[in-house]
Amino acid sequence: MSAADTRPESWHAALHRLQREGLPHVLATQVTSAGSTPREPGARMVITAEAVYDTLGGGTFEWQTIEAARARLAGVDGRAEGRGEGRAEAGMSLEAFSLGGRSGQCCGGFVNVLLEVFPGSAATLAIFGAGHVGQALVRLAAPLPWRLLWHDSREGVFPEWAADTPRLECRQAPDPAAAVAALPAGAHALVLTHDHAEDRALVDALLARGDTGSLGLIGSRSKWTSFRRRLGEAGHDEAALATVRCPIGTAAGGTGGDKTPYAIALAAIAELLPLMSGEERPERRGLDPAELRNVLTMIPQQ
Repeated sequence: MSAADTRPESWHAALHRLQREGLPHVLATQVTSAGSTPREPGARMVITAEAVYDTLGGGTFEWQTIEAARARLAGVDGRAEGRGEGRAEAGMSLEAFSLGGRSGQCCGGFVNVLLEVFPGSAATLAIFGAGHVGQALVRLAAPLPWRLLWHDSREGVFPEWAADTPRLECRQAPDPAAAVAALPAGAHALVLTHDHAEDRALVDALLARGDTGSLGLIGSRSKWTSFRRRLGEAGHDEAALATVRCPIGTAAGGTGGDKTPYAIALAAIAELLPLMSGEERPERRGLDPAELRNVLTMIPQQ
C-alpha cells in the first residue's frame, strides 16, 4: 500500500465523492477571523454523521462546529423553536464562536463558520426491467439527484456502464415480492419488465405495500384493462388501482406517437419530475439578511 493510499481524504475529495453518491453531509467554511484563531478564513471541513474530513484547527471550537453540523443533518436546529427532529433540510446557517467564551480556548479570537447542509438524494426511483426502455430511463435519470434502484430477474443483463453510474444500485431480483419488500418507504416505482406475469406480480406487491411514492406500469390501455380486472380480483380496491399510471408518460403529454425506447423513457421522466421534486421552495432562501448583519457586527474590532 502506498503513502497516498493511507493519506486522509481531503475536504474537497470527500465533498466530490459525497455529492456524487448522494449522501448527506455538511460543508463547514470559516468565513471570518478576528484576533488569534486556529485557522484563517477559507479553511474548510466536511462533516457526515459518521466521519469528519479535514480540520478547522481542532479543539473545542471544532468539536462544537461538528456538533452543530450533525444536529442539522439530524433535522435539529437548536435555535429554531418547535422544529424537532427529522430529515436534514438543504440550507445555510452561520455559527459564531467567541473562542475564549463559547469555546473556552485560550487563543481568545472570534470566528464565524458557514454551515452548508446537503441532505443527499431526496427521492428513490425503483426501476424494474433492464431492457431497452429501462436502460434509457437510467441514462436519463442519472444526472438527476435521485437514488436509483435498478432491478431485473435475469442474470447478466445490466450493461457494463451501470457500474460507473453514481447513485445507482443494480439488483438481480428473481422474486418480485422480495424485491418490493426491500424498497425504502416512499420509493417511486416504474414496472417495465420483459414478462407480463412478472409485471403483474410486481404491481400486486407494490399495491399491497401501500406506501410507494408513485407507481407506473409500461403498456397499453388494453394491458391495463386486463391487469386492473385481475388485480381487483386479487383484492385491491378501486382507490388503490386508480394510483397506477398506465400507460406511463401520458400525464406529461405522451410521446406524440413515438414508440422508441428513448421517447417512452423521456415522457416517463417528465411525468416523474413533479412527483419526485418534493415540496415547493419558499420565496426566501439562504441566510436571513438581518441575521447576517447582526452576526457580522458582533465581530470584535481590532
